[in-house]
Amino acid sequence: MNPSYTVPTQTRIGHVHLKVSDLERSLEFYCGLLGFELTMRYGAQAAFISAGGYHHHIGLNTWHSKGAPPAPVRSAGLYHTAILYTTRKDLAVIYKRLLDAGYPLTGAADHGVSEALYLNDPDRNGVELYWDRPKEQWPSTPDGALDMYTIALDLEGLLKELD
Repeated sequence: MNPSYTVPTQTRIGHVHLKVSDLERSLEFYCGLLGFELTMRYGAQAAFISAGGYHHHIGLNTWHSKGAPPAPVRSAGLYHTAILYTTRKDLAVIYKRLLDAGYPLTGAADHGVSEALYLNDPDRNGVELYWDRPKEQWPSTPDGALDMYTIALDLEGLLKELD
């Protein structure tokens, strides 16, 4: 192995594939509430959803999980899926949609580099909805290193993006 290898700069995580217990319930959450588009189904066992016509950003399947309980919180596995919004206003729109639906958040944070809303999908898979501040606004230490933090997100201020 070459210890100096790093992943190419333009590399992106293309999609996440989630095991769910009820495909229709998950489609209602991801498409009905969050607004993803259904791009393809494999019968009653799997579906692929996207934003903007991509083949899929999220795969949902019941191949090994139909009717299963959520994974235990204190176990190895996916902590959350992070969905990146283009602008702060886009994040405000989805936040208002969640409020109007009475869908509970598990948290909301300002990390300096981003602002994020946290919630669980119907199978208690963690979901982060966030937007990144422009890189030139990211906090840094006096020596120029990245200086992320976690403080409470100003949710009222976020909603003012909709005015």
